[in-house]
Amino acid sequence: MDDHAELEQLIHAFGAQTGTIHWIRDDGLLHLAACVGQFPPPVMDAIRVIPVGKGLAGLAAERRSCVTICNLQTDDSGQARPAARSTGMEGAITAPCLAPDGRVVGVIGVANAQARTFTDAEQAALMEHGRALASRRACRSA
Repeated sequence: MDDHAELEQLIHAFGAQTGTIHWIRDDGLLHLAACVGQFPPPVMDAIRVIPVGKGLAGLAAERRSCVTICNLQTDDSGQARPAARSTGMEGAITAPCLAPDGRVVGVIGVANAQARTFTDAEQAALMEHGRALASRRACRSA
């Protein structure tokens, strides 16, 4: 299954409206590999390449754990990049894709049109999905 199909399944499972998968390339940056949903052009420009440590995806990679925001539209934590608000989404969650050797090789994330608090079980499920994606990607690259 390709990244886009995997992402569509994940969005359905989370009842989300949008999602992205980014993979870390040799330059150490997160590069957009798949996206589902409507993203305004300025957002697409902002999410094509993301530095580790910046925005929800970059923070998930840096922290090696899920990053959640209940409402992107009202959040003042500084975790989300300014362009995130222009998606119109509210609840968002990102998780690192951890390779079998423990390296962060990418990030997966989904967002909902309404405010949402993600449960511990949902966060664990997204972490597991990220591990499975990374493992399948490693097998395809071998």
